[in-house]
Amino acid sequence: MTRPVATTSLAALTVAATFGATAGLACAQEAGSVQEGLKLAREVCSECHLVVKSPGLSTNPDAPTFAAIANTKGVTRTALFAMLQTSHKKMPNLVIKGDDAQNIIAYILSLKDGD
Repeated sequence: MTRPVATTSLAALTVAATFGATAGLACAQEAGSVQEGLKLAREVCSECHLVVKSPGLSTNPDAPTFAAIANTKGVTRTALFAMLQTSHKKMPNLVIKGDDAQNIIAYILSLKDGD
């Protein structure tokens, strides 16, 4: 059984995609480490999000799974970079920067289904 991704989270990603298309492009192009991103996601994000690509739900019903985020239409490295630089009203005031941001972005994008 799957649960629809919270619309507020998807709306935030849409806004981030729009913002990210024009801001932070140079920083967002850095590659990042999938392995380090998974490690950080388990340490920082797993309290609310299901961070691995497996059946199940996030522990917080308002938090989409990382796989759902990765497979949201329009989600790019740039959009994720913008999202991680912005606090969200349904998320802890957590802004992830630098290598940590690039690593989490690389990990999330690694969860994208093949096209």
